[in-house]
Amino acid sequence: VQLQASGGGLVQAGGSLRLSCAASGIIISITAMGWYRQAPGNERELVAKIISSGNTNYADAVKGRFTISRDNAKNTVYLQMNSLKPEDTAVYYCKMHLSDGMDYWGKGTQVTVSS
Repeated sequence: VQLQASGGGLVQAGGSLRLSCAASGIIISITAMGWYRQAPGNERELVAKIISSGNTNYADAVKGRFTISRDNAKNTVYLQMNSLKPEDTAVYYCKMHLSDGMDYWGKGTQVTVSS
């Protein structure tokens, strides 16, 4: 199973970006999908998560600004990021938890928000 993330880039504060992460390979089912981020000098942290039921949870720092969604038919998870702030600058990683009990990570995509 491989995860390919895309959609990062450079944006001004207040702008928007949409990240995508598609899984390929032999996939029976995906039980949870999530986005994490890691800024220089910081630990990787959860940004948003969506489980098979559709329930979501978000880090307090992004509530009301970011929206996670999934397309089960495409094995893809999205992260719509609005009202971006310089402190959102980080490498964003997608993660999927599959029914085989394994976690898979994407390589990461850089998001840079200028002030």
